[in-house]
Amino acid sequence: MPDLSMTPSSIEKTTKSRSALTHGTWVLVADGAKALLLENIGDADLPVLDLRRLDSQDNPPTRDQGTARPGRASGTPGARRSAVQDTDWHQLAEDRFAQDLAMMLRKRADAGRFDRLIVVAAPKVLGELRKSIHRVVADRIVADLALDLTNHPVDEMAALIAAATVPDSRD
Repeated sequence: MPDLSMTPSSIEKTTKSRSALTHGTWVLVADGAKALLLENIGDADLPVLDLRRLDSQDNPPTRDQGTARPGRASGTPGARRSAVQDTDWHQLAEDRFAQDLAMMLRKRADAGRFDRLIVVAAPKVLGELRKSIHRVVADRIVADLALDLTNHPVDEMAALIAAATVPDSRD
């Protein structure tokens, strides 16, 4: 006869998600030209992301922004001259966009608008955000993911973020 004391009850069968995407957690999803600020109005088991803010910028490739040929510089006396690398206007605009996002997050954190934040950004943008984010915001970050999800549907974002923020089961 089986030991019924070892059979889990229906309550014990229900598993709690270990995802960091809990109710009320804000999520910033960004790339170099578009950012979505979302809030989870669902819970960790069934996240529902609600759009709070959408930012975008027109950032054409550098070849469409710069018209001048690369400059030349002579660093030492004599006949030596070397080329000066052209400015990457596209990358500068992406970096400025990330810095603006960091400033926007700080204003919202200072106003007490959120307690928890997950940052999901394309790798280069995530690096710039990490450099630019103020301590007030950094203390509220529960996860950051180097993913570019800006062109995914919001419900798909929620599922991908929830899955990516579950700690490894070996922990």
